[in-house]
Amino acid sequence: QVHLVESGGGSVQPGGSLRLSCAASGSVVSIYAMGWYRQAPGKQRELVARITSGGSTTYEDSVKGRFTISRDNAENTVYLQMNTLEAEDTAVYYCNALIRELYTTSPRDYWGQGTQVTVSS
Repeated sequence: QVHLVESGGGSVQPGGSLRLSCAASGSVVSIYAMGWYRQAPGKQRELVARITSGGSTTYEDSVKGRFTISRDNAENTVYLQMNTLEAEDTAVYYCNALIRELYTTSPRDYWGQGTQVTVSS
């Protein structure tokens, strides 16, 4: 089995920073794209940032210039550095990864359990 374990959420004042981490463990053979999604109360889950295995990145417009996604392939870990946080960034953040598991031929999506980020004064 494969598991994604997130850490780094919490509460911060507007303008502050947080760093989220997500580590994949278990019977991982290959990790393709990794990303972060978020879901605010009453809203649909949305893509925040995504990074391919080659390091190409994509960001949701509202976080461009404030958030940075990166990954450590040796550690099977993806990070999200969030700076200049705004109240509108408040949401549950979910890690996502496209992973091929041992004894399978095709990759599939895996999700973390979610971590709460609250931005409030």
